Amino acid sequence: MPTVQLEGVSLYYEEHGAAGAGGSPPLLLLHGLGSSSQDWELVTPKLAAQHRVILVDVRGHGRSDKPPGEYSVALFARDVAAFCDRLGLSGLHVIGLSMGGMIAFELVVRRPDLVRSLTLINSGPDMVPRTFQFRAVMA
Repeated sequence: MPTVQLEGVSLYYEEHGAAGAGGSPPLLLLHGLGSSSQDWELVTPKLAAQHRVILVDVRGHGRSDKPPGEYSVALFARDVAAFCDRLGLSGLHVIGLSMGGMIAFELVVRRPDLVRSLTLINSGPDMVPRTFQFRAVMA
């Protein structure tokens, strides 16, 4: 089981495929809240036919460590950046699903050197509760 140790936390990851034609950058796929890299199991084989595909379970999810304490999108993005540094990755095509998109937003703001492009699926830049009261005040 491939893992990377980061500040006492072990992150599970997978790599599939190989570098695409012309040395295209790898794809980094980030999963949603309460899920894992298995979110991508149906698309990974198709993507890996043309690209190097990297999947990672963020802390507290999937097969990664689940240490006690508060988690945040900023913490996940720091972990993903450290993960990329450890594997020598940069200029990635980052694809984020739901919370994975939020992590991707944070990643590109804090470490633009790691991201060549973003693809966001069912995501937004934050997790602010959008209650009826909030909508009434903002109207």
